[in-house]
Amino acid sequence: MAVSAHFRTSFPPVEQALSEPNGLLAAGGDLSPQRLLEAYSKGIFPWFNEDDPILWWSPDPRMVLFPHELKISRSLRKTLKKRHYQIRSDYNFIQVMHACASPRKDHAGTWIHPEMIAAYTALHEMGLAHSVETWIDGNLVGGLYGVALGKMFFGESMFSYVTDASKIAFVHLVKQLQYWNFGLIDCQVKTGHLASLGAREIPRAEFSQTLSTLITPLECGGKWNLDRVLIE
Repeated sequence: MAVSAHFRTSFPPVEQALSEPNGLLAAGGDLSPQRLLEAYSKGIFPWFNEDDPILWWSPDPRMVLFPHELKISRSLRKTLKKRHYQIRSDYNFIQVMHACASPRKDHAGTWIHPEMIAAYTALHEMGLAHSVETWIDGNLVGGLYGVALGKMFFGESMFSYVTDASKIAFVHLVKQLQYWNFGLIDCQVKTGHLASLGAREIPRAEFSQTLSTLITPLECGGKWNLDRVLIE
């Protein structure tokens, strides 16, 4: 069952996460870089509303994308070939987070509140959290951010101000991760948006096993430069 604790030692085993709500593992602690890195290394992520206790999750099944399974629809491929956009990485991480935090049409609030923005900005300054951004005519129109550890990328959130802007950023991210030999992208929970790009659900046990091979030894840090993105 879920555990309320200060995490003086470690998180509970992910197998103890609740089935309803799916993946709730623990409550409490803080969002220090050390805590977040421990969480991600074990397949755990924070998700909670502002003014609520910090909640930690490890859902089963887990939505993931194996980079070689990326799907690009015919319409998206046409958009990519127009080259009317510019892709930047780690250019304005905070702006991306604030854009992801903006209320959506079907949601009144956001879980990306100031405490979360501060926590992930700290990881960004350590070279561990990254943004991939779509710019058109000098304006940020879409993008995403997440955490990279070893050969694993943990996607957190994405946004679009124009059609396909987040998908453009995502495709460029995946192509770059393919080149860097990343093994897996964590998408956390199922969405139709990510499924259309090739993401699928796998059992938590499989996710944990794959995770342990991709972040050991730990290889991370430094500003990203998407220097070899091949879109055909």
